[in-house]
Amino acid sequence: MKIMLLAGEASGDLHGSTLARELRRRRPGLELFGIGGQRMAEAGVRLLFDPTRVSLIGFGEALRRLPLFRRWQGEVKRALRRERPDAVVLIDFGGFNLGVAAYAARLGIPAVYYIPPAAWAWGEGRAAKVAKSCTRVASVFPFEAEVYRKAGARVTFVGHPLLDLIRPPVNREKTRSAFGVRPGEYLVGLLPGSRRQEVEQLLPVMLAAGERLAGRLDGLRWALGLAPTIDRERVAGLAAASGLPVHISPAAHDVMQAADVLMVASGTATLEAALFGTPMVMVYRVGAFTAWLARRLVKVRHYALPNILAGEEVVPELVQEDLTAERLAEEVEGYLRDPDRRERTRQRLQAVVAKLGEPGAAGRAAAVVLEAAEEGRGKNRGGDV
Repeated sequence: MKIMLLAGEASGDLHGSTLARELRRRRPGLELFGIGGQRMAEAGVRLLFDPTRVSLIGFGEALRRLPLFRRWQGEVKRALRRERPDAVVLIDFGGFNLGVAAYAARLGIPAVYYIPPAAWAWGEGRAAKVAKSCTRVASVFPFEAEVYRKAGARVTFVGHPLLDLIRPPVNREKTRSAFGVRPGEYLVGLLPGSRRQEVEQLLPVMLAAGERLAGRLDGLRWALGLAPTIDRERVAGLAAASGLPVHISPAAHDVMQAADVLMVASGTATLEAALFGTPMVMVYRVGAFTAWLARRLVKVRHYALPNILAGEEVVPELVQEDLTAERLAEEVEGYLRDPDRRERTRQRLQAVVAKLGEPGAAGRAAAVVLEAAEEGRGKNRGGDV
């Protein structure tokens, strides 16, 4: 049996690697190939190329990269025709993978979407496209599964893979001590994102907010969780220029579990922080054109994943023009001065996490993929499309 896996970003590479290991555990001798990053390669996936090295954010950046996307899609389509896998697994990366799914359907190759596009944000049209071209959908959010089910997809709620990747802290105080936090002091964590553009937009505001906080409160310590995709020297230079004594750590999860409050970029990191129960302020800012277009296309009341799951604001959101150093400093200060508020937020985050299902998402997703591959074996149409 041969299966193709397609992941285009760092998070997809991570979840693709755990899925690959589970597939090989369940089916020894299974051949895996596709696109992804280092983690998937280490999990035994033969890579055609690595798209995770290219950082994209915003519609404008995506448009500039369109020729590259088309070249990548061409390579993937040629590989589908040449290798004729029993199934293709699409992992996030919706703008790219939806085109591949439609092509696989024309070839008669079953397509399984694991971590599908956020149809709850983009509207029913996106769900309908997935339902039309994909044999199965392995959904990671319960409300998302319902959206796809209504669109006609054959969907399984498998739970969120982060539940298998994040463990509660064994010794939080030891981690805090490693960051130089003494008893009675507060640790503020900075998580500016995993893309260069995010860091350039968000980190200066975070540092400026930190400077304001340092002038208002005593006993503050600072730690920055550095994503592996971000240049450490650039981040260190920005921190040094601000004058804020920031401890830069490659272990973002250590920052999440040790901090009293986090400033965190919108995205999966907000959900990871929720799993640690850490109060946070979500921040985000994109270019003016991207923001203008998103407001017309994206249909959401909230942006932070914990708030979306809860259906209400559990943590503050500062987006676009609302994101200023002063507003950010005020929100963080509010948490630091009010221990009861921090505790209430922790409890509400625990309720959010309870909605993510049980651990074992990769195993359940692997079962869906293997079932689709078995159903599709021998049904691939020959020739080119």
